[in-house]
Amino acid sequence: MLQKCEGIVIRTNDYGETNKVVTLYTREWGKVGVMARGAKKPSSRLSAITQPFTYGYFLMQKSSGLGSLQQGETISTMRSIREDIFLTAYASYIVELTDKSTDEKKPNPFMFELLLQTLQYMNEGLDVDVLTYIYEMKMLPVLGLYPRLDKCSICESQTGDFVFSIREGGFLCRRCMDKDSYHFKISQATVKLLRLFYYFDLNRLGNINLKDQTKSELKQVISAYYEEYSGLTLKSKRFLNQMDQLKGLYDS
Repeated sequence: MLQKCEGIVIRTNDYGETNKVVTLYTREWGKVGVMARGAKKPSSRLSAITQPFTYGYFLMQKSSGLGSLQQGETISTMRSIREDIFLTAYASYIVELTDKSTDEKKPNPFMFELLLQTLQYMNEGLDVDVLTYIYEMKMLPVLGLYPRLDKCSICESQTGDFVFSIREGGFLCRRCMDKDSYHFKISQATVKLLRLFYYFDLNRLGNINLKDQTKSELKQVISAYYEEYSGLTLKSKRFLNQMDQLKGLYDS
């Protein structure tokens, strides 16, 4: 029986000389894998629809294992992402993080909307650093991680200035900051943004202009938290860090 879904290509692997195994993140079924026969041939009707980051409708023969992709209709190729090496690096990290954080065939419409909106914003030229930080914060509950961002992790005070403790898994107030001598001293702007990025609706995102220092603090805290608790090792993250270094040299 043929079934239609709305999805985004998050991974492709060559299979034989002409085929691809394509991993889609779909609105209806979550993450699914499909065989796209002949998709490596430039003349194939499946060639364009199975390119990374492509958003579209997919018609497939579902099965208990790997489904079979029959045809597709492109909604967006995410062309701006695919034509820019830096955007490609960021988008590759977003989709790999999604892939490694989700199980097969577990529908999550919120997750689909988050992924789609993030890639669309990247494609439209919004700040990729900000989008990446927001996505990382939004993915924490998906990974079963719940940092304490509404109060002090120890005394539960909700007022005053805060620092961030990886060991305690969230904010520490001034009275408790000595409990972790390795805490991150961060600006209160960063405190507010960590909380905002974790809780707010991405659809409400406007233009956010952040200072380089604020971006650096956000990246340091979020990366350290992921390294400590997520258990993920992502090739695209290492590549992204290399691209950031090149971007810094390019901008200077």
